[in-house]
Amino acid sequence: MARKMLIDGELSKPNEEETHYDFDLFVIGAGSGGVRAARFSANFGAKVAICELPFHPVSSEVIGGVGGTCVIRGCVPKKILVYGASFRGEIEDAKNYGWELNDKVDFNWKKLLHKKTEEIVRLNGIYKRLLTNAGVKLYEGEGKIVGPNEVEVTQLDGTKLCYSAKHILIATGSRAQRPTIPGQELSITSDEALSLDELPKRAVILGGGYIAVEFASIWNGMGVSVDLFFRKELPLRGFDDEMRAVVARNLEARGINLHPRTNLSELVKTEDGIKVITDHGEELTADVVLFATGRAPNTKRLNLEVVGVELDKMGAVKVDEYSQTNIPSIWAIGDVTNRMNLTPVALMEGTCFAKTVFGGQPSKPDYRDIPCAVFCLPSLSVVGLSEEQATDQAEGDILVFTSTFNPMKNTISGRQEKTIMKLVVDAETDKVLGASMCGPDAPEIMQGIAVALKCGATKAQFDCTVGIHPSAAEEFVTMRSVTRRIAAGNKPKTNL
Repeated sequence: MARKMLIDGELSKPNEEETHYDFDLFVIGAGSGGVRAARFSANFGAKVAICELPFHPVSSEVIGGVGGTCVIRGCVPKKILVYGASFRGEIEDAKNYGWELNDKVDFNWKKLLHKKTEEIVRLNGIYKRLLTNAGVKLYEGEGKIVGPNEVEVTQLDGTKLCYSAKHILIATGSRAQRPTIPGQELSITSDEALSLDELPKRAVILGGGYIAVEFASIWNGMGVSVDLFFRKELPLRGFDDEMRAVVARNLEARGINLHPRTNLSELVKTEDGIKVITDHGEELTADVVLFATGRAPNTKRLNLEVVGVELDKMGAVKVDEYSQTNIPSIWAIGDVTNRMNLTPVALMEGTCFAKTVFGGQPSKPDYRDIPCAVFCLPSLSVVGLSEEQATDQAEGDILVFTSTFNPMKNTISGRQEKTIMKLVVDAETDKVLGASMCGPDAPEIMQGIAVALKCGATKAQFDCTVGIHPSAAEEFVTMRSVTRRIAAGNKPKTNL
C-alpha cells in the first residue's frame, strides 16, 4: 500500500509507479529512540525492521544491545547504583530516628553489580518483546547504509544481508570519549565504571558534567575516596549558577575533594596504582581514573559519506525540524543528531518521526521546557530557563523567588544539608519561565512542575495552589517574597 508523507500540511506526490521495498522503514539502532520509532511506525501500519549490535554491558564499535545506552549502560544502571549509594546516608540518618545499628556496616559491591546486571538483562529481553509484539523484525548485527534506500546488515557470523526500505532511520546514539593525553589507555569511561569487577578505594574523575558529578556521588556513597577535577570554577556548566554552587557545597560536605579549574595532563602506571598528574603539576595516586568528558555521535561506521548524508563538525547527523536529513529518504533521531541528548527527548523525536512519516500528522519535536535531573546526592532538577538564561533572553525585568530551608527529615537526623528552590518569573507577564531545586526527591517534584510550565502557568497560579503539608514540594507554592529583581538590560556575565 502506497503511503504518503505530510509536511506542513502538503501531501508528497508519489511516483507514477510505486517502487517495491522490502520494508517501509528500516531503523539502525535499537536504543530508546529507535525502538519507540519502530514500534509506533508499525502501529501506524508500516512494515518495519530494526537492527542492533549484540548485547554486552560495555559498548564498543561492534557491541551494543537492544535497549541502548540508557537501559544497558546509562540511566537505568546508574540509577540503581545511586540507590545503592544513598543507603550509606540513610543508615547514618537512621540513628537519630531510634534505629540501633552496629558500628560496622559492610557493603557488598559484587552483589549489587550482579543484581544490576540481572536487571539490565531483564530489560533487554523486555525491549526485544516490545518489538516482536509490535510486529517489528529484529536483526542482530551491524547496520550500515549502502544507498538512499538500502541497508546492509553484517550478522554475527560475518554474513551480509541487504534490505531495501522506503525510509531509513538512523538512531545509533553516542559513545563516551577519552581526551587524548599520555596514559589515556589507563582510564575508564562510564561504560566500564558501571561494570567494575572490584570497587576502588581511590578514584579520580575528570569532568564537570552530570555523569562526572553522579559517579562522584555514587562512589563516595560506597565509601570510595573521590577526587573530582573540572575546568570551570563550578561543576555542571549550563545549569543555574546558584544551583551549581549548592551542588558543589554538598559534594564537598559529603567528603568529595573538588579541584576546580584543573585538568589532567598525564596518567602513569605504578606499583601502587595510577599516578595522576595535573596541569598544575600536582600528583596523586588512584586505583581508577574515570574520564567523563563528553560523548561523540556513533556515525563513523555507517557509511554516510558514501551516501551523501551531511554531518556537522562533531560528526553528528544534520537534520531539519522534522528529523529529516539532506537525503529525503534518510532520517535521524536521538544523540546521533546531538540536539538535546536525553532519553525522553529521543523518545519524543521517535514519536514525532512516526507521526510525521506514517501517521499523517506532521509533528516537530518541541524542545521548550524539558525537565532534567542530575542524580547526585542530594539531587538537582530543573525545568525551563535558568536565572542566567532568563536574564539574557528577557526583554523586560526578571523576578527571582528562592527558598532555602532545612528539610524536615534533617531536623531529627542532624544532617547539615539545605534544600534550595527557585522560580524565575517574567515581571511583566507573571509567567514562570524556569524552576529549579536541589534537595531530596527533586526529580520527582520537578516532573509535576514541568507540567505547569508546559501549560504556561503564572506565578499567581502557583500562589493560589494549595500545598501538600508537610512536604518540601509545598515550598514551590508558598514563595511570596521576591528575592531579587533583575532589571532589563542588566545582564551579569559569568565564567563559572
